[in-house]
Amino acid sequence: MFYTAHRSQKARKYLTPNPHVEELLQNSSFFVLFLGMTKLSVNINKFATLRNSRGGNNPDVVKAAIDAQRFGADGVTVHPRPDERHIRYADVRAIKKIITTEFNIEGNCSEQKFVDLVLETQPHQVTLVPDALGQLTSDHGWDTIKHRDYLREMIQVFQKAGIRVSIFVDPIVEMVNGAAETGTDRIELYTEGYAREYANDKEKAIASYIKAAKRANELKLGINAGHDLDLNNLAYFAQQIPGLLEVSIGHALISDALYLGYENTIQLYKRQLMS
Repeated sequence: MFYTAHRSQKARKYLTPNPHVEELLQNSSFFVLFLGMTKLSVNINKFATLRNSRGGNNPDVVKAAIDAQRFGADGVTVHPRPDERHIRYADVRAIKKIITTEFNIEGNCSEQKFVDLVLETQPHQVTLVPDALGQLTSDHGWDTIKHRDYLREMIQVFQKAGIRVSIFVDPIVEMVNGAAETGTDRIELYTEGYAREYANDKEKAIASYIKAAKRANELKLGINAGHDLDLNNLAYFAQQIPGLLEVSIGHALISDALYLGYENTIQLYKRQLMS
């Protein structure tokens, strides 16, 4: 990374400290502009759902992770749930062994089994999601005001283990403010609302997300996003959100891959992030 390299001993010989540059380097919007496009993390849960519907090991979830990386994904995301109806805890351990990019594990930290798994496998990032037991899919962010103390406690558990933490939040400025008070490294903007309204009025659909992202930038929170982003709405979202570091996409991407092919689909999604 530019920031790390320029703080190395070798680089210091040639550089004079510049307060303006230092300020820019602390700004996530600047990082995205300087380092290039937003990263794409492929959520491979749907491969596990298909495998589990029939039994056996077809499709092979570990191979899906290997291929996602080989086909250009910047990371792999999994979301193990307590009932293991798609990604199993054993899958997470197996995937950890072959990861060459970024590994992101999503889940609810109220489950001690989940906490133990994350601490054992040491992913690059854990994304904390307030799912209820048996919930079909994530459908809301944390109330970071109501759960501030709890989140602060849990975030410290992971950070002390050297794991970057992101928490799922709705695009509400007050929730972003609350997120900053928890000590989280990043937030993940829950984008189902944007995706639902995009076709009707994309400017209206994105408005609250822009406000939330700008506030996150002011608070020096990294910004991720995910849920129902697809080939139709992704490019506009990425263009409008300042400082967007990473998107996690699973359902739409895997659905598209059925028709377009896995490798081709990953490349198509990455192009949306470059446009």
